[in-house]
Amino acid sequence: MFSSPVDVAIVLGVALLVFGPKKLPELGKSLGQGLGNFKKALTDAQEDVTSIKDRERDTASKNTVNADEAQPKSSAPAGSSVKTEEKAATVPHSGSDGET
Repeated sequence: MFSSPVDVAIVLGVALLVFGPKKLPELGKSLGQGLGNFKKALTDAQEDVTSIKDRERDTASKNTVNADEAQPKSSAPAGSSVKTEEKAATVPHSGSDGET
């Protein structure tokens, strides 16, 4: 922002001329309080987002565990959504006469 001490001195000199020597300390104090409040609000927002993410992750892991426990064990391969009875019905049978 400021590349040298001369830049800082120029900005402070202009601020002194614009606001005057009596208002400059009040301006610095209010600016410091504003920055402090901004940092506190930013920290609070980050903590809120982190806690929401943690709650969502906990809820998702509980739902996954509950869904796994609720499903009956089957001998179908993992990822298979076709039931055993449906597989048997869809397999073509060839008769003794060669028809399918």
